[in-house]
Amino acid sequence: MDWHAALAWRVRRHGLDARAPADALLEVTGRIAGLHAQLMGSAELSLWARLDGVTRETAGQALWEDRTLVKTWAMRGTLHLLPAAEYGVWQGALATYRHYLKPSWFKAFAITPPQLEALLQAVAAELHGALRTRAELAAAVERRTGVPGMGQKLLDGFGAYLKPASFRGLLCFGPGEGQNVRFTHPETWLGPREPVGADEALAAMTRRFLQAYAPATREDLGRWWAVSPAQAGKLLRALGDEAAEVDVAGEPRWVPADQAAAMAAAQPTGTVRLLPAFDPYVIGATRHAERLLDDPVLRARVHRPQGWVSPVILVDGRIAGVWRHESKRSRVVVEAEPFGWLEASVREHVEEEAGRLAAFLDGALELRWTGR
Repeated sequence: MDWHAALAWRVRRHGLDARAPADALLEVTGRIAGLHAQLMGSAELSLWARLDGVTRETAGQALWEDRTLVKTWAMRGTLHLLPAAEYGVWQGALATYRHYLKPSWFKAFAITPPQLEALLQAVAAELHGALRTRAELAAAVERRTGVPGMGQKLLDGFGAYLKPASFRGLLCFGPGEGQNVRFTHPETWLGPREPVGADEALAAMTRRFLQAYAPATREDLGRWWAVSPAQAGKLLRALGDEAAEVDVAGEPRWVPADQAAAMAAAQPTGTVRLLPAFDPYVIGATRHAERLLDDPVLRARVHRPQGWVSPVILVDGRIAGVWRHESKRSRVVVEAEPFGWLEASVREHVEEEAGRLAAFLDGALELRWTGR
């Protein structure tokens, strides 16, 4: 098959060919293996790009009122929104992470293995039945462990010492208190969950990855799940007959076996979407971003320094430009920057998407075309 067919299939899997109704939120979020939530505004816009009838409050309601989504540090140690019903599977897979048990990690973060274990046990005990801000949790953990400076470690802005607790299923996010985030124990927030064994959980994770981001190499999976290519290769092979290797434009890649024929037959439908920063569709293509671009040099415009992933103009699964927006009083200013010439019909679709964005953000649209 070729990349046109492969990307047409991927666009459909991501719900980007036709927006689903708002009540499909959990189905869509599960199908794309969660929403990247380093920036909550981006997670909200990832939903907006895929669903009709959502508002800026939709994700918050699912998180803090319905508790059908859960926010936690997940793959690669980045914040994600995951379906609460699938939390046990994801946590079972994340529990296999071992990078924070390496001597280099302990050295880098100035903590010993016994101190880390004491910290994790204290976090679990303090979060059971409670909602705590980071400062409250830090103070409580220092009192419980009796180790001077232990609480200060939890105030680290990147959550380096909290992520292991998340991976072990000891911590998730609760509703904030003003400008402060709050944490709680997953059992407190979601109720008891049946544990999922490592092999079953890793197979489910690999299956979900392929169903959203195929055709993929072991390097793609390794980067997405933060393991070595060799480890990722074992995960793919462990699926047995569920995964198949196919030829995509002369390159061997893995696909879900039951989707190979559908992928080969997929046809582009003229889909145009404005995807936000850190959208899962773009994150999943990090290792093969050049396949989504007309010129490989443009990759640096999408995947920028310090891990920043730009908002993109997506045309039939390919990245045709970048964009940005800013709310100014009653206006929403959208700047669209194509990488090259766009057909008139594509520009019209971009204008329509920008109009939908302005309505979503409750402002009047001001669209500016920059670049070419």
